[in-house]
Amino acid sequence: MGLLTAVTWTIAALIGIYLLHRWLSAGGLRRQEAKVTRFPVTLLLSHPALAAASLACWVAYLLTGRAPLAWLALCGLTVAALLGFTMFTRWLGGGRHQRRATGFPVLAVILHGVAGVTTFALLLVTAGIARVF
Repeated sequence: MGLLTAVTWTIAALIGIYLLHRWLSAGGLRRQEAKVTRFPVTLLLSHPALAAASLACWVAYLLTGRAPLAWLALCGLTVAALLGFTMFTRWLGGGRHQRRATGFPVLAVILHGVAGVTTFALLLVTAGIARVF
């Protein structure tokens, strides 16, 4: 199950890279409209950075079996998930999901979220089975 967790995590990361690419190619920060729903740069950078660092910790845990690495992966993924949820609610609040003109892939956003939640659940279950926590 640890490997399955890494696979779902990688799928979420690949979809996230796709979303970031689409956002940047559409103008990125320069094209953000309402100040209330604007994505701060720290949010945009910390969400993927924490998720990637946590994935690295999880892979290191799978290779070594050292419990502190699993703890780091769980903590990092928790914070990354909260940041992702923040971005998702701002995206919904700004009505970006309803605008077809920008062509932003709503399905990709949903799949990224589902993959992230699945990864988090698998991480908890796998860590519990391994008696890491």
